[in-house]
Amino acid sequence: MIVRFGYVAMSMELENASPSRTMTMATFSKLPDREAGLRRLERIAEENLHNTLRLLKHNRYMDVQVYRMTSKLIPLATHELLSDWNPYPALADRFAEVGGFIREHQMRVSFHPDHFTVLSTPRPEVYAHSVKDLNHHVTMLEMMGLDERATCNVHVGGTYGNKETAADRFLRQFGQLEERIARRITLENDDKTFTASETLEISEQAGAPMVLDLHHHAVNNPDNEPADKLWTRIARTWDRFGWNGLQQDAGSDANPDQAPGKRLPPKIHISTPRSDKDPRAHADYVDPAPLMRFLLDIAGSTPAIDVMIEAKRKDESLFRLMDELKLLEASGAPLRIRDGASMEVTS
Repeated sequence: MIVRFGYVAMSMELENASPSRTMTMATFSKLPDREAGLRRLERIAEENLHNTLRLLKHNRYMDVQVYRMTSKLIPLATHELLSDWNPYPALADRFAEVGGFIREHQMRVSFHPDHFTVLSTPRPEVYAHSVKDLNHHVTMLEMMGLDERATCNVHVGGTYGNKETAADRFLRQFGQLEERIARRITLENDDKTFTASETLEISEQAGAPMVLDLHHHAVNNPDNEPADKLWTRIARTWDRFGWNGLQQDAGSDANPDQAPGKRLPPKIHISTPRSDKDPRAHADYVDPAPLMRFLLDIAGSTPAIDVMIEAKRKDESLFRLMDELKLLEASGAPLRIRDGASMEVTS
């Protein structure tokens, strides 16, 4: 089973490469010339996209094929006071440049809209804003020329006093989304409300792939079912992308880096609690032990899996994890390092 590792948004290795420069609405409101202010926002977005390309080139050099882009590429893009502003035409060339690099090097990219994007909400205005935000993310992916393998990961949302009703409302409101948006969405178990088992049931009903967060499942919001026991069903939610069921044909040499068509491995998130007193927060780095236990438990279930590292030290945490995995390989663990950001579990 091939395992590729990715990280989130920022690099600790590259200097002056933030893809998330912004401007607050308070600052924008103080500008004397509104049109000049909009052009300034577009220039900030151009710089963010330029730095995104720099990060992607850094990833390419370091063998990183999996990357989550920041949602802050265009400052104030969905703010209600700027609803008449259409920033996309001015940024078309930059988006095309970023997307061209992603396609050329067959990278897997995604977004993770923030916690204000909630599809289980009972409030129509919150739902309308959530749809607007999802449309913004999908529009950026479309501007990059990326197909539905570039996804937007969300949580189910709040329970609002009744989890069953909230789940039903999520499914109903998910079903109201444009297909171009719905086909991009993946669902992740969260750290407070919907467990992995509950998220999986909703994912199956919605027809949306599930992203398993091992930290949330094991520490923050556990349920009675071990993660490896849920895995066959979780992996099956990715069937439309072509990996599951291919083990017999593809064999152990199946390579997601060279996969044709729309094949896309299932994805999981990993992180380590910052401390016993603050178990929900992410630590700077990742403890490889829980990850390896899980990967060995599911080895052979799918030809490949992608792992998003959610750690404070971003790409630095990925490279440290690879160093620790190399030590495990040298000690006889059933794995083989493939390159700077991937390995194969051989057991």
